[in-house]
Amino acid sequence: MRLPTEDTAVLAARWTEGVLLKRDVFSTVERGRFRSESGEVDAVLRRLDEVPWWSFLLARHLFAREKHALGRARGLNLGPELLWAGRRALVRGFVDGVALQMAKPHGNLAYFRSAKDVLRRMRRAGICHNDLAKEQNWLMGRDGHAYVTDFQLAACFKRRGKLYRILAYEDLRHLLKHKRSYAAEALTPRERKVLAKKSFAASLWLVTGKKVYRAITRGLFNFTDREGGGRRLVNDAPVLIDLIRKNPAVRDTAIVAFADRRSGVGLYAFVEADQAALEGQLRNELNAARGPKPPEHIQVVHALPRDAAGKPRTEILQLVAMNQLDLIEPMMKSDEDREFLKDILEQRKNLRDRFNFEADLPTS
Repeated sequence: MRLPTEDTAVLAARWTEGVLLKRDVFSTVERGRFRSESGEVDAVLRRLDEVPWWSFLLARHLFAREKHALGRARGLNLGPELLWAGRRALVRGFVDGVALQMAKPHGNLAYFRSAKDVLRRMRRAGICHNDLAKEQNWLMGRDGHAYVTDFQLAACFKRRGKLYRILAYEDLRHLLKHKRSYAAEALTPRERKVLAKKSFAASLWLVTGKKVYRAITRGLFNFTDREGGGRRLVNDAPVLIDLIRKNPAVRDTAIVAFADRRSGVGLYAFVEADQAALEGQLRNELNAARGPKPPEHIQVVHALPRDAAGKPRTEILQLVAMNQLDLIEPMMKSDEDREFLKDILEQRKNLRDRFNFEADLPTS
């Protein structure tokens, strides 16, 4: 599916491509720079020109919902701003922050107050997001405030009828589920009542529609987006972890995803071992196994950062993989934490800064 001529003309004049973030049967998403009325800004482009014919109607429907919702939300500072929209492509602003599952705002009441305010602004605009159960759709900005993203399932209403009230209630309930995960002690009695009571529509969806949705997206379309990592993180990473752990020199390993210029989603393996020269051996073993494509980067570390339960802190490792080092500092609790990560940071493999990648682009 080609882009309409008018879309192509605008993008040729105003868009500078950078990193391919994701490509699936519903759209292609790129990070780059957009020449807006106020100057050139970091932005994200969603385009439908590489969508297969058999998923195009659904892709166009999701695109239209996002376009409408972002238009309604313009100026409300609740998520990415809509900078431009054509018939089969749109450009939205880039929110400088990290997803909730990476930020892990334990005990951060200010963040959840901010998140509730985001929902209030959405309500005033008549927007229901409908996909806030996913932690990756909640962001913590560099300013510490909450933002939401990915409006492909959003619904917009002119009147606050019954369907609106049900969907708005579910948006709130999903936010409170996240608050329960990270700040359960701060839940009010009223919030606990909301958590305990699903709407009838939500209960019906869980036993009927959700199963159909999963069968279509994961079965027919082979689509998944766990923590934004796509199929490689969901399907390939567990197999690669098992293969890496077969090497007797390996104590443990963790694999995270990052935006890759060529494939859209790259994999970065952190391997806990004492042999610094182990990387080449592991890559040869993975190639010989003829399994999934090996990770783009393999880094051998003396120890993986771990949480209180002993599990690798993948949220920190993912920031290392994406070279977002400035966002790691607020997550460090002590000088010991900073010293612990020093070797990992100094030996990191991906040296392309996600926030300053335009220096790597070819000049025109």
